[in-house]
Amino acid sequence: MKIRFMKGIIVMALAFSAAGAVQAADDFPRKPVRIIVPVPPGGLIDSITRLVGGRMAEKLGQTVIVENRDGAGSLVGTRFVKSQPADGYTLLSTTTNAMTASVAIDSNAGYDTLKDFTGVGPMIRAPWLMVVGNNQRIKTVAEFIARAKARPEEVSFSSGGEGGGSHLAASAFLHRAGLNVLHVPYKGNGPARADVIANRVTMTFAAGGAADARSGVLTPLGFTSTARLAAFPDIPTIAEQGLPNYSDYVWFAMFAPARTPKDAIQRLSDTMQRSTREFRERIEKDGNELIPMSPDEFNEFVKREMVEMAKLIANMGLKKRD
Repeated sequence: MKIRFMKGIIVMALAFSAAGAVQAADDFPRKPVRIIVPVPPGGLIDSITRLVGGRMAEKLGQTVIVENRDGAGSLVGTRFVKSQPADGYTLLSTTTNAMTASVAIDSNAGYDTLKDFTGVGPMIRAPWLMVVGNNQRIKTVAEFIARAKARPEEVSFSSGGEGGGSHLAASAFLHRAGLNVLHVPYKGNGPARADVIANRVTMTFAAGGAADARSGVLTPLGFTSTARLAAFPDIPTIAEQGLPNYSDYVWFAMFAPARTPKDAIQRLSDTMQRSTREFRERIEKDGNELIPMSPDEFNEFVKREMVEMAKLIANMGLKKRD
């Protein structure tokens, strides 16, 4: 009799536990969700996060707060998210380039991408656009290479920070072209771009680049895409200007602290992807792409990117920072 009674208690406990888990999943989120952008305002990652975050708030029925926490490249904001509870209420919006490069190039990154984070999923994939200041009198990639070889002391490039996506994208191009010019790092891609506009720095790689391609404030030399973009058919790829098979993309994505409940991750992922789809026309008009992945697919993608990034950094001869 006692055994039956105990079995009954266990069955009831399991039933209540399962019911509680389902209710918790159904109720998520029950308070505002915060998305940390680990770079200053003004760049594409900041603007796309605010755009998507606004639609996510409507669908989740909760406030979504986008907060910039920059410093040390993207390390300050990334470490902050790592330190937060794994409950789905604090997310990181960054690039896969940053998440794979930092641990490969910085001995004291302060986190392990694969152990400390789990993917929510990608928002967009964008090619880089190589741009120079309008007063540089450079119109093609070939002209840039010729000047950098003839007068390297007069040529420089800016990036959003040492070891960041724009730094590695530009460095990979320069390595492939056999060039060695001065690197000028900034705290974010916004100020890096501003000094190219002011002609204080020669060149930068702009994420996405649609605004620069249309505005006329900078001279576009080429996209890092595998083929010309339908949105910008008159701008050639870098590959067709003497660097065959060259391509590079930046992925804008969201991550959560490791061990965040899977149902919370799935809810956030579904909501994020529904939100980005509502901007498909605008995203593609800017030369970017929607490439949806499930959280599991995205985690596998990040693992592969970690391997490729480590190879790239080794091939370029970049040393780890202490």
